[in-house]
Amino acid sequence: MSGRFYGIQGGHSVRRANWKFRAAAMSAALMAALAGGVVVQSGAAQAAATKVKASCAPTQPGVAHCLALRVVSGGALASGTAKSGPAGWHPADLQAAYNLDPSKGKGQTVAIVDAYDDPNAESDLAVYRKTFGLPPCTSASGCFRKVDQRGGQHLPAANGGWAEEISLDLDMVSGVCPQCNILLVEGDTGKALDLGYAVNSAVRLGATEVSNSYGYRGTPKGRQALSVFYDHPGVPITVSSGDDGYDNPPNEIPAAYETVTAVGGTSLFRSSDARGFRETAWRFAGSGCAYYGQKPRWQTDTGCAKRAVSDVAAVADPSTGVTVYDTFKADTGFEVFGGTSVSSPIIASVYALAGNGATIKDARRAYAHSSALFDVTEGLNGKCSVSYLCNAGPGYDGPTGLGTPNGTNAF
Repeated sequence: MSGRFYGIQGGHSVRRANWKFRAAAMSAALMAALAGGVVVQSGAAQAAATKVKASCAPTQPGVAHCLALRVVSGGALASGTAKSGPAGWHPADLQAAYNLDPSKGKGQTVAIVDAYDDPNAESDLAVYRKTFGLPPCTSASGCFRKVDQRGGQHLPAANGGWAEEISLDLDMVSGVCPQCNILLVEGDTGKALDLGYAVNSAVRLGATEVSNSYGYRGTPKGRQALSVFYDHPGVPITVSSGDDGYDNPPNEIPAAYETVTAVGGTSLFRSSDARGFRETAWRFAGSGCAYYGQKPRWQTDTGCAKRAVSDVAAVADPSTGVTVYDTFKADTGFEVFGGTSVSSPIIASVYALAGNGATIKDARRAYAHSSALFDVTEGLNGKCSVSYLCNAGPGYDGPTGLGTPNGTNAF
């Protein structure tokens, strides 16, 4: 359960070299609201202080850390369709915010690739789905399956931080595509090779989409060698863009690979317009320019000589976070999470709803159908010399890519 701490006020904070952020004081009113699961719809209320803890601590090069951020106190009160129940966005909210049809997705299998084991994965998933009226998804029915990185049952050691990540990923797939089957592939460790083998196993076992909510650093030679694990034409591979804001050079692997859909992050609020929601770039959504490989032909921005991250985005701000159910180790059940760990499984599930995976080999379809996305035009994730790489604006930008789902036509 060790990890980084962030103090966020209004989605903004100051990054420190030691990976720690000073937590701001929260109001008693927000504390009471968080405990009661009260709906907060105004942007001003959402701007109150939020303290979060990273589920996974930073690691050495070549070892991945998960990108889940658990809300410890304050904020994250954008609860769903009723004024009661767990805090955070509920499945119906995500479906409404992104104009998605939860009746679709039958026959699709979304794979979640993570490190280590969550012993409570299936039982926690059952509670989440029952709470929100989603159909059961069990190993007995064949809807849910958990395997090791080789596709067998020699499951790795349990890990509390990665268990939070696993619960988050499973719940986001369930909430966005409740008709989808779910395949959980657990790497022996967070080493890049173990997770790469897990991705290959996911595809071999029939995954139609694969989500990866982690990132790692390494040598340029190592990055190039590992890219083969994330190149599976006909199976969309989504990857979190990272939780460190604008980063140049470079952003995290595997988000920088041109064969994946790199998923940035937004802050999601209620609004009074026809959509009913508004989004801004999340202050810590990862973006940047890759420094190896070729510029994808379908990516036409001019500020990066090579691959630019991100491609698309979805909610990731813990201050407007999502509801997750996790009971392993010290977790108490319903909690609120953020990070681009949220946005990657959301987008993988949107690909599943679209059902076009057999034609997908990278993110180019979104670039050809960008008008079918909600363009995010406000917010920033750092300072940069090329403005659009860290500032949201009309069209493509680094923190949110081309935008967020408005139905499935861009996928």
